[in-house]
Amino acid sequence: MPHTRVIEQLKQNLQTAYRQAIDADAKLDELKKAGHGKFASIFGKQQGFSTESNRFGPYVQELAQQLTEISADNANINEQIEQFVPKLAVLLQTLQAFKNQAK
Repeated sequence: MPHTRVIEQLKQNLQTAYRQAIDADAKLDELKKAGHGKFASIFGKQQGFSTESNRFGPYVQELAQQLTEISADNANINEQIEQFVPKLAVLLQTLQAFKNQAK
């Protein structure tokens, strides 16, 4: 079953995003305490997220829920993966950029 491997790889990438999001959100909390980080949302609607948050965790949660739905619905799996991957990619890219900027 080829989709099983794809789903597993997506899960691994989402776990990476989760771990990075914990670190990034902690750094954002520090910045907020210092009077910085005054923004309403990390991603805009153009990135495809329905979540609006000034922390990364809720975006990871949205993707985790979406991945659960993808795993459960084999009828539209290719279309769902095509919608999921760009959001995961932008999340990982943004987390990496934030990590590099916060050094």
